[in-house]
Amino acid sequence: MKKFFAVSICIVFLLVIVSCQSNKKENTMINKSSFGKLENGQEVTAYTLTNKTAQVKIIDYGATVVSLTMPDKNGKLEDIVLGYDTPQDYAKGTSYFGAIVGRYGNRIGKGKFTLDGKEYKLATNNGENHLHGGIIGYNKVMWSAEPLEKENGPALKLTYISKDGEEGYPGTVKLEVIYTLTNNNELSIEYSATTDKPTVFNPTHHSYFNLTGNTENTILDHELMINADAYTPVDAGLITTGKLEKVENTPMDFRKRVKIGEGINKDFEQLKFGKGYDHNWVLNGWDKTVKLAATVYEPKSGRYMEVLTDQPGIQFYAGNFLDGTGAGKNGKPYQLRTGLCLETQHYPDSPNKPDFPTVRLNPGETYKHTTIYKFSVK
Repeated sequence: MKKFFAVSICIVFLLVIVSCQSNKKENTMINKSSFGKLENGQEVTAYTLTNKTAQVKIIDYGATVVSLTMPDKNGKLEDIVLGYDTPQDYAKGTSYFGAIVGRYGNRIGKGKFTLDGKEYKLATNNGENHLHGGIIGYNKVMWSAEPLEKENGPALKLTYISKDGEEGYPGTVKLEVIYTLTNNNELSIEYSATTDKPTVFNPTHHSYFNLTGNTENTILDHELMINADAYTPVDAGLITTGKLEKVENTPMDFRKRVKIGEGINKDFEQLKFGKGYDHNWVLNGWDKTVKLAATVYEPKSGRYMEVLTDQPGIQFYAGNFLDGTGAGKNGKPYQLRTGLCLETQHYPDSPNKPDFPTVRLNPGETYKHTTIYKFSVK
């Protein structure tokens, strides 16, 4: 009888283990599929990461998040990022939807900087300035992809080797980016990079979020908090002046959660320069550890997004240059201010601003950067 009881206990224990493993496979998985081909015939692959309640789809062209599906307060699943339906659209697009951008995210004034006494000239693709890595930045190249099963959720590692002289930058840089969809509905992005020559380096992620789940709605009723007492003002060409300005008593004050539409059209010179919000905020208490940088709440859906990072700045862009031209997902064009970006980064034009935190990367060093977009409902 004792032997029978012991065997029964063992069988039950094994069944529990099998059941748990089965549930784990059912609840978290990575699916690989074709996303179509570029005009040159090159195949683009999509990797879909799924947990119990959410899903993210990433393609190896531009290391791009093409969809991010999150539940609202009623459990309804909707895609909350802007994008395109085909690789050709991503190749032709100029909005950087969902991509990793670099070698330098944001702007470098007049497309040049000096490093160790030598001037480097970059591609100028934003008027006289350099933007998001140039004409063929990280968003316009193929990355190598490797699915990973991490303890906290399915993940995808993407690797790109940026050669010496690419878009005018010195040094060959090897960059790895790991996206993880955690069991807590976080989209974690971890960067790691090395170089063989001194260079400047400042990649970032460029998803446009609309937490309503419907891009016919603007983001003006989204409520934003940015943990910053100051921002970096810009000139008429959107290049930082090198100064830090206090947000207090200005439309740039998001220290308490406020509707984006409340201040975006105010008579304020900085907003005229950017046609709305398109600025970098100086995050409080920067010490290179991961901290809360910003939150976004959308009242109708109840979706709540927290942005955590170890970077010193965050660029808030309110979709001021979306103008209804060109088709987005499902053939629908994106109208003015139907998506917002929160790009974690070093400050714009840092290579030309010696008082800003350095973006220099040297041989023998490893660049590290973590950003987390965490989703819940209220």
